[in-house]
Amino acid sequence: MNQQHLLHLYSRAGFGLQPKELDNLLNRSKSEIIADLFYKSKTINLIDLDLSELYDALKNIDYKSAKDKEELKSLFKKSRQKIKQLNHVWIGQLTTSDAVLREKMTLFWANVFVCKDNNNIVHLQQFNNVLRTHALGHFGDFVKAVAKSASMSKYLNNRQNVKESPNENFARELMELFTLGIGHYTEQDVKAAARAFTGWSFKLDGEFFLRRRKHDYGEKTFMGQTGNFDGEDIIDIILEQKQCATFICAKIYKYFVNPSVNQDHLNEMITLFYKDYNIETLLKYVFSSEWFYEETNIGVKIKSPIELLIGIQKTVPITFTKQKQLLYLQKLMGQTLLDPPNVAGWKQNRNWIDGNTLMIRMKLASILLNDSEINIDVKGEFEDDFEMYYTSNQNRKRNLKIERDWNIFESNYKNIIFNQLKDLLINCKIDKDTELFLSKLSVTNKKEYLVQLMSIPEYQLC
Repeated sequence: MNQQHLLHLYSRAGFGLQPKELDNLLNRSKSEIIADLFYKSKTINLIDLDLSELYDALKNIDYKSAKDKEELKSLFKKSRQKIKQLNHVWIGQLTTSDAVLREKMTLFWANVFVCKDNNNIVHLQQFNNVLRTHALGHFGDFVKAVAKSASMSKYLNNRQNVKESPNENFARELMELFTLGIGHYTEQDVKAAARAFTGWSFKLDGEFFLRRRKHDYGEKTFMGQTGNFDGEDIIDIILEQKQCATFICAKIYKYFVNPSVNQDHLNEMITLFYKDYNIETLLKYVFSSEWFYEETNIGVKIKSPIELLIGIQKTVPITFTKQKQLLYLQKLMGQTLLDPPNVAGWKQNRNWIDGNTLMIRMKLASILLNDSEINIDVKGEFEDDFEMYYTSNQNRKRNLKIERDWNIFESNYKNIIFNQLKDLLINCKIDKDTELFLSKLSVTNKKEYLVQLMSIPEYQLC
C-alpha cells in the first residue's frame, strides 16, 4: 500500500496517522495492515466514570415522597454534570485509544442507534458502552442489546409499552431508523411489533427485565409470519429481510467509502453481510477491496465536526482546561456528542456545512492552536447553566482556555519538511488557487505552516 492509500484507510477507519505510524506501515502488505487494524480493535476499553455516589443516592430515593422528589431534582442536576464529563472522556478516548477502528465504529453507531438521556448518567454510560462493545460484532445481537438498554427504552417510550395500551414509538423507529428504512414495513407490522415488545423494562441499575404481567403473550402476525412473538423474535424476523442488510450496508458505504453510492460495490457488501450479519467481516471486506482505494473515493467526504476536532488533537495534543468550552465548541460546529438533534441523528457530509458553521470550521485550527478569539453566542439545553455564562456581554468574545503539547508535535514531525507535512495532512487533490496561496505563504516554522494547512478548504475533506 502506498502513502495515499494508507492515509485514506486511516482517515476512514480512524482519525489519521502520525509520521512514525505511517513509516511502520509502508513496508507491510495490505493484508497485514488490515489484520493489525482489526487486532488492535479487539480490545474493548469501556468508559467507566465513578458513579457510585450518584447511584447509591438514587437507590435510596422514595419516588412518592415530596421531599425526595426535590432531592431527585438535585440528583438529576448532578447527573447532567456527569453527562458533560462523559462527553469529555469520550472525546479523549476517540483521540488516544489504540483501538481506533472500534472507537470510530462507536462514533458511527451513535448516529444509527440514536439515543439521548438528559437525566441518568448511569444509563447513558451503559448505552455508550453497548455501542462500543457490539461495534464490530453480530448485528442481530447488537440490535437486541440496544433494544434492552435503559436509555433507549426511555428515549423511545418502550417502558410505557404495556399490553393494555401498546406504545408504538420504539417498534416504529426500530424499523424506520435502525434496521429497514421508510416504506419497508406496514402499519400492521408496527402494531404487531409493539405488542411483542410490551413489558420490556429495566431496573434502577439499568439491567433489563420483563414485566410479565404487562407483556402480551398473544398471537401476532409480523411480516407474514404468525406466532407468540416477543421482541427478540421480531428482531430475528427483521434480520431475515434482505432489506435490513441493504439498509445497514448503505449507511456503512456512505460513511466509510463515499456519500455517492456505487450500486455494484454496495451489492457486494449486501450479499456478504446478509449471510451472517457480522460487522467485522463486512468492514474487512470493504477495506480489502480494490475499489475502496480508487481515486473517486479519496478525499470526497466532508469531515464531521468531531472528526475535524479529533484530527487536530491527534496532531497536536490539546487539553481543554475548561470542559464547558469543549462542549460549547461542539455546539457551535453543530455536533455535540450525547446530544443528537432528534431520533434521526445528524445529517452527514454537505449538511455539516452552512453559513454558520463554515467560518468556525475554517478558523478552528487557529482557535485551538494560535489562541484566536472566538465569538460566543450559542443556545441549547445541553449547555444548561453555562449557556448564560457564555452569552453574557462580558464573555461575548474570548480565547478558549487550552493547553497544547507542542513538544509531541515537534517530536513526531521533526524530520518532516513543509511539503511532506502537506502530503500527510491533505490526502486529496488541492485546488490550484489553494496551491498558489500555500506557495506564497511567509511562514518560518512548521507550527505556522501546520495552522495554515489546517485552515484550507481541502483539510475539511477526508
